[in-house]
Amino acid sequence: MRLLNLLQLSDPTLPIGGYAHSGGLETYVQSGIVCSRDTACDYIRQMLTENIHYGDAAFASLAYDAVCQNDIDECINLDTECTALKLPREIRDASVKLGNRLLKVFQPVLQNLVLDQYVKAIRGKAASGHYCLAFGICAAAMGISKEDMLTGFYYNASVGMVTNSVKMIPLGQQQGQELLFSLQPLIAELVEKTMQPNRDLLGLCCTGFDIRCMQHETLYSRLYMS
Repeated sequence: MRLLNLLQLSDPTLPIGGYAHSGGLETYVQSGIVCSRDTACDYIRQMLTENIHYGDAAFASLAYDAVCQNDIDECINLDTECTALKLPREIRDASVKLGNRLLKVFQPVLQNLVLDQYVKAIRGKAASGHYCLAFGICAAAMGISKEDMLTGFYYNASVGMVTNSVKMIPLGQQQGQELLFSLQPLIAELVEKTMQPNRDLLGLCCTGFDIRCMQHETLYSRLYMS
């Protein structure tokens, strides 16, 4: 049952709108920086290790812990911090949209006090409902192990970036699957590192990622919302 829960939670086709966002990748492609399998691989690896590792994955890990400790205050504090650290407007808005839709899918079918309180805080404007926090909270409510939750989180992020690379560069489907397969050792390494995140490093990222996300708003043509 826990495996089925994880598969559904981390499914890239979950109807929350993830397909409409590139997380700034579209800017990299249009500028010619990401233009091949090798450059796509480099982009994804850097995004996972230098951005998601210290950002969304760390927040998902801490939100999971907060649910295990029945600490709704910590969830709300993490939500506020997450909002402050997401500087590009499109990325911040995307995180909130995806998170709220994820909660709409799972909160009605789960019985968890912290989850219910978090949704109530969002409705009362005391929290925003970021995707990474919603993912960690829902996983804890489902009884998914923390290691499996983080594996699913990193895998979901990787699939999204690979899929968008296949569409935009473009790459062949076989190239995309080979690229995704090659990321497995890195995902396992990052999962281990994110089991106990360093709170002092939350929000540490490459400025270039934020700048490209901000530039996405003014691209001449756009296929994605972010």
